[in-house]
Amino acid sequence: MSSEKQLIRVGHSPDPDDAFMFYALAKDKIDTGNYQFVHELVDIETLNRRAFEAELELTAVSIHAYAYLSDAYAICACGASMGDQYGPMVVAREPGSLEQLKEQTIAVPGTLTSAYLGLRLCLQTDFKYVVVPFDQIIEATVAGEFNGEPVDAGLIIHEGQLTYGESSLHLLVDLGQWWHEETGLPLPLGANAIRKDLGSEGMTEVTRLLKESIQFGLDNRQEALDYALGFGRDLDRNQADQFVGMYVNDWTLDFGDRGRQAVSELLHRGHEAGVISQRIDPEFID
Repeated sequence: MSSEKQLIRVGHSPDPDDAFMFYALAKDKIDTGNYQFVHELVDIETLNRRAFEAELELTAVSIHAYAYLSDAYAICACGASMGDQYGPMVVAREPGSLEQLKEQTIAVPGTLTSAYLGLRLCLQTDFKYVVVPFDQIIEATVAGEFNGEPVDAGLIIHEGQLTYGESSLHLLVDLGQWWHEETGLPLPLGANAIRKDLGSEGMTEVTRLLKESIQFGLDNRQEALDYALGFGRDLDRNQADQFVGMYVNDWTLDFGDRGRQAVSELLHRGHEAGVISQRIDPEFID
C-alpha cells in the first residue's frame, strides 16, 4: 500500500515566464513521485509578504524579499529570473533625467521587489512612491495618478517592458542595463525559495522536480508557450515568446557562478545602501 503523497504548495506569479516554468508541474507532464504539487497564482509582492508567514513550501520571491526570509527559506539553484543587460524599467509621459526622477513620485510594484531595490541603488537616495499593482502601473503612469495620488513615472516589471511604447511612454532608465554597466553582472530579480523545514533530502528532491519542469518547457517550447500565452496580458504570440526567452533560459536552469555572485552583490549593495538591514549571504539548494 503506497504512502500518502507529501503536499507541496507552490506560489508563483500569473505571468508568462512563471507559467512556462511551471507548465510541466501544473499539467502533470512529469512524474512527481512522492510529492503532490498544488499551485497558487498570486502577484509577486503578495507572495513576498506571504513568505514572511512561511505558508508555502515552494514560492517565487524577489531577491530583495529573500533578504528577510533566509531563516525559513533557501534559494533553489534553478528557477531564477535574471535580466542580462535588461530588466525593470522606469517610464514616464515625458523624457527626463535621473536627477529629475529623484524629485518625482514613482509608481512601484511593491517595496520588497528587486525592481524597487534596484531603483533605490540607481538613484542613490530614497524617493517618493506609491505602490500600484504591477499590471496597473502603465495605466497609472499614463493617467498621472492612482487612487488620487500623483504619479509622475512608473517602475514596470513583467511584460510591460515590451508594451510600454504602445502607451506613448518614454524610457528613463533600464535597471538591468544600468546594473550591468555598474557591475558587469546580470540583474537577479526573482528566485524560487524552498522552505528549510522540508529537510535536506526534501529540498533537494523538490528542487530537482522544479528543474525538470523548467527543462520540459524548454524542450517542448511551443506546447509550453501555448499554456503561457493564457497569462500574457495583451501579448501576442511573438511577444510572449520573446518575453519567455528573456526570463526562462540558461540562467533559469541554474544560477551558475555568475548568477550566484550577482545575487550576493545585489544583497550586499542593498545592505551597504541601508535598504536591507543586515548583510545576507544567500544559501542555494542544488
